[in-house]
Amino acid sequence: MAAMEDEVRAGLRELSGQRHLALGAGGEIVMAHPFTAVPLGFSVMGHDTLWWGGCAWDSFALAHLLPEQSPVLVATTCPACQRAHAWSVDTREPPPGEQVAHFLVPASRMWDDVVYTCGNQRIYCSEQCVTAWLERTSNRRGYVMDLPTLWRLASGWYAGRLERGYVRRDPSAAADYLRSVGLSGPFWGLPD
Repeated sequence: MAAMEDEVRAGLRELSGQRHLALGAGGEIVMAHPFTAVPLGFSVMGHDTLWWGGCAWDSFALAHLLPEQSPVLVATTCPACQRAHAWSVDTREPPPGEQVAHFLVPASRMWDDVVYTCGNQRIYCSEQCVTAWLERTSNRRGYVMDLPTLWRLASGWYAGRLERGYVRRDPSAAADYLRSVGLSGPFWGLPD
């Protein structure tokens, strides 16, 4: 039995090394994107299931990855003022709203501590709330996007993730995808 457990732990470490999941200090799975076992500021409710949302990106992605659950109700609070926000997210069009998403950690460093990264991909009432939060926490500004851009980013990022034989995008394909949804600049490792 111990040999089987050792094989499983080795397999989990290999998957973690390939960035398919994130392990906690005790070797437990804490994230298998877009799913998370730890609360990071979002909840996502489908027709018959309620999940923690790992971050703004992953929370919006669940409607696309699980179309049978769509629309999903994504709920969070603004990190700056604690105002509650909720959106009905589906696969057809971005939800309405003036809110903005702020991603703190640049793409090149997202996997340095992916749980921290996801915990800091949040939705704020406005750019003013982003600025207030940055001043209060002494963090530097990351990347701010509107809800339609967030929805486009989330819409196809995990395409095929639940299918047998799934292969992650290589860096070139990932860059092409990011450009196709309207992202640019050094934060994403892309030209302006």
